[in-house]
Amino acid sequence: MKTKITLLALLFLGLNFSFAQQEEAMTKLSIFHEYVKAKNFDAAYQPWMEVRNSFPKFNMAIYTDGEKILEDKIEKSSGTEKVAFVNDLIKLWDQRGEHFASKTPKGEFGAQACQLMYENREILGKTDQQLYDCFDAAYNADKETFNNPKSLYTYFSLMVKLYDAGKKPAAELFSKYDDISEKVESENENYARKLNQLIEKKDAGTELSSKEDRYRKYYESYLKAYDQISEGINGLLGDRANCENLIPIYSRDFAENETNAVWLKRAVSKMYYKECTDDPLYEKLVKAYDEASPSADTKYFVGTILMKNNKESEAINYFQQAYDLESDSFKKANLANRIGLILKKKGRYSQARTYFRDALKLNPSNGRPHLSIADMYADSANSCGDTNFDKRAVYWLAAEEAQKAARVDPTLTKPSAASVANYQAKAPSKSEIFNSGRSGETINIGCWIGSSVKVPAIN
Repeated sequence: MKTKITLLALLFLGLNFSFAQQEEAMTKLSIFHEYVKAKNFDAAYQPWMEVRNSFPKFNMAIYTDGEKILEDKIEKSSGTEKVAFVNDLIKLWDQRGEHFASKTPKGEFGAQACQLMYENREILGKTDQQLYDCFDAAYNADKETFNNPKSLYTYFSLMVKLYDAGKKPAAELFSKYDDISEKVESENENYARKLNQLIEKKDAGTELSSKEDRYRKYYESYLKAYDQISEGINGLLGDRANCENLIPIYSRDFAENETNAVWLKRAVSKMYYKECTDDPLYEKLVKAYDEASPSADTKYFVGTILMKNNKESEAINYFQQAYDLESDSFKKANLANRIGLILKKKGRYSQARTYFRDALKLNPSNGRPHLSIADMYADSANSCGDTNFDKRAVYWLAAEEAQKAARVDPTLTKPSAASVANYQAKAPSKSEIFNSGRSGETINIGCWIGSSVKVPAIN
């Protein structure tokens, strides 16, 4: 009986101790959380460290608030003190992963840690190789959540530095470029799909809620960031991926990858976009790709070969096959735009416009097809119209089309505005409109355009 009483007493004391600890943790957490909300990070530091060290599993606020506290310390410090705070923030993310693993994606937080090291590489004494290895480990640990645009760019920039220093071979550089480009494209597709749903809802006449409007701006900002990153990594690759480098590598590795659809796709794409299509290797790669994995992609590239050989009718047939085979709406939109650009270059404006309009229907958040259509209208001004006034009126139509690009795609605000200004400058002036007596008149535009435009009203 005495033993039972002793055990109950110990249990009671243990419970009291646990409750006391919990009360202490909650009190200190409330203190530092209020300080953080008030952005008084210096005052928050001590109570936060006490809770972090004594009760690391108590609450996620230890890590979300702690990140803000340490970021403030890093910003305000220098030298060895700054190094200590940088290392402590990296340690904090590791602790978060240990105690709240489900809320700490390895790719996302690994990339954050590597980016922090990169931005403080001089005081930390980190080499390009060490930093690349850090990003590479985070990327391979969890590619799905390694999606920060800045970190993706930094990751590839380090690969380029190592290549330029003779520490990475060309084949590895090209492979990493393909890997990151596909990742950026995947993220771009993800946000474009989400944005398209909101655009379609708004176009159907339903106003977006305040929450949906916030998401719209969020999606647009990420699409803009990924667009900039895509341009950035292409700029970094630059002439390093020229025909002189690509052809020997792909010739050497072709035999062992003749049936490797992923390798063939990347090789064909790189050869195509780097304009290495005159080399016999390109046709060899395309045929192997089509045999290894017939798809919309392979039919498209066969079409490019036929177009290069001036077999335009056959090429267009293959392009249509490619378009019909593609079932994914986002990829189909990209394919339609690529086909439209080829036909535009060949002067097949009517057919090109059909593909551009299909691209806009399938992916309304990408405004580039609007700019392409506007450019074709402007290029046809001298051919569409009987009088000089009517011919120059086509530029108003081009300006209207170019304006649409910025309305649906915030990444095109500047190029859209530049195009609009250019076209409007070539259209009839106010004095010419006044002298013509055609103010407010609707002009029917013939030839392949088959549309109409209204002359601006002059009061």
